[in-house]
Amino acid sequence: MFTYKAMKSNDVRSSFLDYFARRGHKVVPSSPLIPQNDPTLLFTNAGMNQFKNVFLGLEKRDYKRATSSQKCLRAGGKHNDLENVGFTARHHTFFEMLGNFSFGDYFKAEAIEFGWEYVTKTLGLDPKRLYATVFTDDDEAERLWKKIAPELGDRVLRFGEHDNFWSMGETGPCGPCSEIHYDRGPKYPGELNGDGDRFMEIWNLVFMQYNRDEHRVLTPLPKPSVDTGAGLERFCMVLQNVETNYDTDLFIPLLNKVTELSGKEYSEGPIGVSHRVISDHVRALSFAIADGATISNEGRGYVLRRILRRAARHGRLLGLHEPFIHKIVDPLIGVMGGHFTELVAKRSHIELVIQSEEEQFGRALDTGLEIFEDIVKQVGSSKLIPGNEVFKLYDTYGFPVDLTEIMAQERGLQIDMPGFEHELEKQRERSRQGSNFEAVSIDMNLPPSTFRGYDHESLSSEVLYIGHKDEQEYLVLKETPFYAESGGQVGDTGRIHQPDFEFLVEDTQKAGEAIIHLGKTVVDSARAESHFKVTAEVDSERRADIQRNHTATHLLHRALRMILGEHVHQAGSLVAPDRFRFDFTHFKAMTPQELDEVEKIVEEKIKADLKVNPLVDVPIDEAKKMGAMALFGEKYGDKVRVVVTGEEPNVFSRELCGGMHVTHTGDIGLFFITQETAIAAGMRRIEAISGTEAKRFFDEQNDIVSKIKSYLAKKTDTLSDEDIANFKSLAGTAHRRILQKEGLFGPIQDFQTEFEKNIRNKEREAKGKLAQEATAVEPQAEISDILIFTIPAADSKALMVFSDSFKKTYSDSCVVTISDSNGALTITSPNPARGQEVFKEVVAVSGGRGGGQGTIRGSIPVDKIDAVIGALKRKFG
Repeated sequence: MFTYKAMKSNDVRSSFLDYFARRGHKVVPSSPLIPQNDPTLLFTNAGMNQFKNVFLGLEKRDYKRATSSQKCLRAGGKHNDLENVGFTARHHTFFEMLGNFSFGDYFKAEAIEFGWEYVTKTLGLDPKRLYATVFTDDDEAERLWKKIAPELGDRVLRFGEHDNFWSMGETGPCGPCSEIHYDRGPKYPGELNGDGDRFMEIWNLVFMQYNRDEHRVLTPLPKPSVDTGAGLERFCMVLQNVETNYDTDLFIPLLNKVTELSGKEYSEGPIGVSHRVISDHVRALSFAIADGATISNEGRGYVLRRILRRAARHGRLLGLHEPFIHKIVDPLIGVMGGHFTELVAKRSHIELVIQSEEEQFGRALDTGLEIFEDIVKQVGSSKLIPGNEVFKLYDTYGFPVDLTEIMAQERGLQIDMPGFEHELEKQRERSRQGSNFEAVSIDMNLPPSTFRGYDHESLSSEVLYIGHKDEQEYLVLKETPFYAESGGQVGDTGRIHQPDFEFLVEDTQKAGEAIIHLGKTVVDSARAESHFKVTAEVDSERRADIQRNHTATHLLHRALRMILGEHVHQAGSLVAPDRFRFDFTHFKAMTPQELDEVEKIVEEKIKADLKVNPLVDVPIDEAKKMGAMALFGEKYGDKVRVVVTGEEPNVFSRELCGGMHVTHTGDIGLFFITQETAIAAGMRRIEAISGTEAKRFFDEQNDIVSKIKSYLAKKTDTLSDEDIANFKSLAGTAHRRILQKEGLFGPIQDFQTEFEKNIRNKEREAKGKLAQEATAVEPQAEISDILIFTIPAADSKALMVFSDSFKKTYSDSCVVTISDSNGALTITSPNPARGQEVFKEVVAVSGGRGGGQGTIRGSIPVDKIDAVIGALKRKFG
């Protein structure tokens, strides 16, 4: 048993997991901060997130009891603690949530007994300083507390729905909860479930016993469950008997590093806010990036950008004007890298991404300062910067509101904080509307499917369910060969049929344990709703293309690590029939030589016709010992499928993968990298093709290259205008890497330079000839100082040659030059006002248009030329 003050964070975490493991709970690793298959969440924000489908009945596990220490991040959406961080003792963006879970196994009695025993026996907390709260109507929970923990006496208190009732969303599973609070003593102000830091909630026990429908009617669940959550940081604060979470061993090394970098000592009061903000935010950034998050201007990427810029801003308040946050990653790894090994594995990537973003923020600050100056000019005598402008700086330019406030004060101005808060709340409401999870009753009842697609592209099955999703129909089969979209690989298409029924499958997705085939019925002769026999057939040609591309991603991944280094990790992918993309961690653009080397390795492994061997049901620890590569931030079960390319002792790659693959690499055929680009700081993307699409591409490109070479063999002075246009089109259509491989960049550039020189020479000759012709042209009309010429010039260049010639010859006159082919005209005059006066009359008579300074250019209808000349004679004659 641990003594009261001796327990450090690692001790607390391990004691919690060990306690529940000894009581039949499966120790489940933390899921990534980036939610898997849950678009309703920006970030994982509770221990129960990874078990949500289990609670909803959409997924089954091989255990009924679980325990975990879950990485959580609350910044954005419904749960957003960002603005409180640094100012309170207990708010954080990133935190660890310890939890134990029962999926229809034990309920209130065991949950309360476990909670009480752990905090009083294992942690050794004084029962006299503990309180329990229950929902106002939960008589059972109150009775159990008094029975299990008689030491509490009258410290079992009832509270309403706001404090002691939990729900997953507006509808779905919900139930009363019971909280354990710790009394820190009278020296702290505050009251239980109220403001202040005296009473600290350290554990919340949620009893999911109802389902709430859209009318808010509660129906008892057939198998009530338990979901609990305890903040590791709060446990540590209590056990280490310190003032705030920041005074625990989780934060002290980080605060010390901030002090070292800034030269500013840390204080627990307001002076230490910046130290606390930075120490908190580096945790959120590091864990999110380690789990595959990128920093961007959208969604979770934008939340992370704001977190980083808030930390960088507080660094400036401490005098840190150069990038520094990345330097605090090292002490963080020292504290938490032992348990969360992904921090160690991704150290260089985390540091690079943070440093790059810090540097970008320095540049963004310059832009924000310019915008701020413009806003100040508009404020005028009101001395108040409107809230919407403060929010625009904050939301659009990433300008921290406290920076805006300080700069405003320096100018003797104030900011409209209520207006800013109003705009901020509107944004939060938009986030909340986008993040509420609602259980869909139809999905909760979908029957499970068995996937047989690894061995079959066609099989006999039974339709278990027919339904609609949005405007699409969908079927659920008892067994299916159709692969549901997962791991970046798109879902299969094909047909499900029998003599009097045919359903075209346009996509395949997963919904809990069910595989849903989305599409449309094209033949249905009085078919029953469900439970009839069918034949399910996958589009085999399309699947073959997908398999080629998927195996090619594995070859590409290994080749990238060989050429660029072991820091390369897969960060995402899309595997479609006609292309694939592969996102990976790397700190700079690949050179053409590196792309060629990677491509060459892949091509060699394709030619080697390596065997591709999927190993099934491999224990995850064994797979890791084999060196199998995992998807960046992906969550895996206890047993995994490992796709091995090549045979011992010459295995080329091993990857954890549930997707579809060729049996031998030779089946891939051709391979080509079409593009390599940046998608975020420290993150690159390769787009490539293989198989059928690559053959089509090479056939097309070979034809283009052949035509380009035939043009290059010609003399440039023999090319027609059509030839030149065709050549330019071919050169623009040819792929840049193909031209590079063929050594055509230089010849194409030289060829274009030569024929463009010929074109300029021809234009010069034509211009000289026209200018010579202009000397022989007599004005059609002379009106005072106005000369009018009509010429058969068919284009604007020819018209300008004549106009310029007339201008030189008749420099003292206002010269009107009109094309009798298309009505284009110019007016030149030594007196600009005279030219404008003439042009005004031309427009009035003809309805033409134009303008300009110096030489006026315009056009009039050809059939109005005579009328214009007549009008000018009458006006100025």
